[in-house]
Amino acid sequence: MVRGVADAVVLSAEERVFLENQVRKHKAPRSLSDRCRMILLCAEGLPSKEVAAQLGMHEHTVGKWRRRFVKNRIEGLTDEYRPGRPRTVSDAQVAEVIERTLNTTPKDATHWSIRSMAEAVGLSHTTIRRIWAAFGLQPHRSENFKLSTDPLFVDKVQDIVGLYMSPPNRAIVLCVDEKSQIQALDREQPVLPMAPGVAERRTHTYIRHGTTSLFAALDIATGAVIGKCYKRHRATEFLDFLKRIDRQIPEGPDVHIVMDNYATHKTPKVKAWLARRPHWHIHFTPTSASWINQVERWFAELTRKQLQRGAHRSVAELEADIRQFIDTHNENPKPYKWVKSADEILASVKRFCQKTQKRKCGEL
Repeated sequence: MVRGVADAVVLSAEERVFLENQVRKHKAPRSLSDRCRMILLCAEGLPSKEVAAQLGMHEHTVGKWRRRFVKNRIEGLTDEYRPGRPRTVSDAQVAEVIERTLNTTPKDATHWSIRSMAEAVGLSHTTIRRIWAAFGLQPHRSENFKLSTDPLFVDKVQDIVGLYMSPPNRAIVLCVDEKSQIQALDREQPVLPMAPGVAERRTHTYIRHGTTSLFAALDIATGAVIGKCYKRHRATEFLDFLKRIDRQIPEGPDVHIVMDNYATHKTPKVKAWLARRPHWHIHFTPTSASWINQVERWFAELTRKQLQRGAHRSVAELEADIRQFIDTHNENPKPYKWVKSADEILASVKRFCQKTQKRKCGEL
């Protein structure tokens, strides 16, 4: 090559197609598409100075990518490896942080914090933060669990989940339960409303004005709810609620009731009333497995939207708000979608039990 003479760019058919595609792509990196435009213009025989003028770049930039392309073709248009700053934390130090986080606790606490771990291993707190984030470690978090010890757990899960995912034809499936001891709470001082830049504020102290118990039945097909508040939650109230359900549902189709093993659900009067209605079928949930009853999901929605931040000066006021919430919900009800099959649930429980057993054996 003679000094001062630009390298000639001659494209093959495949190279031209690749370059043109990169220029047209909306999601292609801007740097790559600009380089492809340079090479296409250079292939037309234009000098680097004219290409730079058309694209608004410096002549030396165009010359650099022209030479890179002539030498390495398409691969020459990518950025070269840049080593960057060398590592200051070794693999052994990372392994030590992980091992300490998982298997030890500090002397003065139940779990590690970022700064206590940093002090223990001699690293910065930002380094500990990055290591924990990379390996998904969150020592400050803790979750609760409860495994059912019901000997018929498998059969009950298969039965109830089968109702959810493949309900019987021309039958009504209702999830029934009670939310007991709902407190009518009022704050000791007025609630300060939200303002721009200021959250709603309330005192942490409150005044109790009594309690009520809500019985509810969720129709899994429509999402509609039948509910009534009672002063107590005995078998008498539960039987009265069953009679209320019987009056409100259409006559004829079979009725499948999903409910827990609470003692008030199994009294002689309740059993006798159900025995006179052979088209009613009861499906008991496993013990310590309230999550399988869909009405619990609706109770959570009631708590979050109405009860958690509500202020009620009397039980009557609380019950009125609950009735209004039910009426509003039933204006446009939406069923909850059950997505996990019984086999998937049982497999998940099995994996959890195996993991728990391994950890227990390791501690022993």
